[in-house]
Amino acid sequence: MSKLSVILIVYNEEKKLNACLQSVRWADEIIVVDSFSTDKTLSIAKRYTDRVFQRPFKGYGDQKAFALAQATGRWVLSLDADERVSPALKKEILDKIGQDEGIAGFYLPRQNYFCGHLIKHSGWYPDYQLRLFKREKASFDSRLVHEKVVVEGRVGHLKYPLIHYTYDSLDDFLNKMQRYSELWAKEQIKKEKKGGILKGFGHGIWTFLKMYFLRAGFLDGRYGLLLASLYATYTLIKYAKLEEIELDSEAITSNSV
Repeated sequence: MSKLSVILIVYNEEKKLNACLQSVRWADEIIVVDSFSTDKTLSIAKRYTDRVFQRPFKGYGDQKAFALAQATGRWVLSLDADERVSPALKKEILDKIGQDEGIAGFYLPRQNYFCGHLIKHSGWYPDYQLRLFKREKASFDSRLVHEKVVVEGRVGHLKYPLIHYTYDSLDDFLNKMQRYSELWAKEQIKKEKKGGILKGFGHGIWTFLKMYFLRAGFLDGRYGLLLASLYATYTLIKYAKLEEIELDSEAITSNSV
């Protein structure tokens, strides 16, 4: 049986981490990288593993790359604290990594919950994520947010979904929207992308139309409508923050002349 390492990066996840780690306590190794949490996250992590590290957060890609570098298993399963591995998915993972089919990684479908409700449409299912891969064939990019793992070799797809308890409430969404939009804007600045309210408004409208109509979010009822509206707002704010950073940078430049 090939050794499996589970890796997580966390910050103030005391409400969700216990259930996540409980769902993968069968793994050969669990690695948790904490960004100096101020709640009980660290003590919860230490109940399940002695492979707990603390380091400053410099971006999601950088933090996950560090976590991957600590893994020793042939296979690695990358998780977030709000995700759970069901018994059916556990069995499928163990079956797959116990075989040598020349595959370097697997996409896992995700079953996403929003405010406690399963979202079956809106582009949220099957929501395939490349999360299971051979350690020596994988690397994370350096994005500040929405990082991706790059796998060298053939990839397959698993059948059973990873359970994802995303945004528990509107406050949860708004708090994450604030953090993610700022990181996204900083990432775009590095690529010399331009922001703006009008651009954000246009992209926001398209986001709503895509989620609610093209991806059948209306079939998710009031939660589909709410989700499409929130993501449209999030899109607008991303471009507004990008413009704000641009204006601040221009002001600093002009004042220094």
